[in-house]
Amino acid sequence: MKRIKLEITALSPLAIAAKKPGSVSEAEDHIPGSVIRGAIASQILQLSNQQTPRIAEQNLAADGGDFEALFLGDEPAIFHNAYPAVAKIANKSFLLEKEKTEKEKYDIISKVVSDEVMVLPATAVSSKTDSGFKPKANGVFDTLIDRFCAEAYNYPYDPSDLKSLEEKTDARVEPYSGFYSKTNDIQIKYQYHSHSVSTRFLTRVGINRQRATSQDDILYSIEVLNESFVENPQEQNWHPVVYRSTILVKDAELATYLADFINQNSHIFRLGGATSRGLGKVEITATIGDALTNVEDRIKKFNEQLKNRWELWSVFGEPESQLLDNRTYFTLDLQADAILTENWRRTTVISPKMLCEFVGLDKEFAQLNDGEKKDKFIKLEVVYNTYNYRSGWNSACGLMKDVELVTNRGAVYLFSTNQPKLWIDKLKELELKGVGNRTSEGFGQVQICNEFHSVFRENAK
Repeated sequence: MKRIKLEITALSPLAIAAKKPGSVSEAEDHIPGSVIRGAIASQILQLSNQQTPRIAEQNLAADGGDFEALFLGDEPAIFHNAYPAVAKIANKSFLLEKEKTEKEKYDIISKVVSDEVMVLPATAVSSKTDSGFKPKANGVFDTLIDRFCAEAYNYPYDPSDLKSLEEKTDARVEPYSGFYSKTNDIQIKYQYHSHSVSTRFLTRVGINRQRATSQDDILYSIEVLNESFVENPQEQNWHPVVYRSTILVKDAELATYLADFINQNSHIFRLGGATSRGLGKVEITATIGDALTNVEDRIKKFNEQLKNRWELWSVFGEPESQLLDNRTYFTLDLQADAILTENWRRTTVISPKMLCEFVGLDKEFAQLNDGEKKDKFIKLEVVYNTYNYRSGWNSACGLMKDVELVTNRGAVYLFSTNQPKLWIDKLKELELKGVGNRTSEGFGQVQICNEFHSVFRENAK
């Protein structure tokens, strides 16, 4: 499988509306995969109908075969959501004290980074009064492993912020969500950065089609994603907002055609609504490579951290049962909203049976008639998730999309198994394909054992 990395540079405001039934449309904080998918498919069809299409367009539209394989086949291309690459970075400066000594000081600046943009797990928390990553805030840490150990030792777990405890202020914590990245440069003191994009309202007036003038009583506002950001508030230097996404294509030749098409037509794409009014202009560049994952390393590191933490919790006595004996644990961390169904009914929980169906082990699971054997084969230990409702507009059909019950991104599912070798290869494929329905539109993107689960309270980032 090939991975096409997309870099989307906003050249005008983006009207990416989050359609929620029963409420006013709000702007998304990212570009959904369905929007990218629709924009690329639309341009392929338009340009392939021209009298002299370029080579890339001819290849994609030849007899409808390649286009069908990309968007309508049994294994279509998977378009992931595009998340903002603008990070808030601690920029080191020095403050001269009265004693003529220099003291470290950090100013927060915004900057486009090349690191992978991920979603914080639902188990991440931060100070209630000063939330966020260090150094400007008290830091963020994860509670999944500590909560699991505390329940096993039958001990109440109520996390608190260590920095607030030292300062004797409000030490309560609350869930902290959003996008983040981690730099691989070990020389940088603060490696974790939060990502976000700002919005604004554009007020427009309706036009009378007969008189070609403004129409009375028709005034409306559109919430849009800003196309630029200020790197340093003191200098007011503006830069375009950049989003990053990926497309997964099974066929290598088809992936090359798609990447060439995007690069040849990088300036013609329009994303979101109100494109006829000047919104949604972007520049997209594509680079192609192999779809590689390091799932095995992440699972190994997660279990090492779990074992070390389990031994620390042993100061409270003996647990009710030795849960780590002959068991390997792994998490499914949703990096995008997921549409899950079980027995034709909507759900927000990935059950062991569903997971086996996702990875193609449903026959092996069905052969285990005894419940205890099934638990040994694969067991759902704990779930942290929330839900919402989503709808949208299908431009190709000119109709509203169905209202879907979605499990919000950041959801965490902790599983355990006694056959890790059987599951590792399956989980590698699952991380690429995703879980649930409409995965080709960006839903159900999943990560195995998010590295942030190893960030504990005493080393909050």
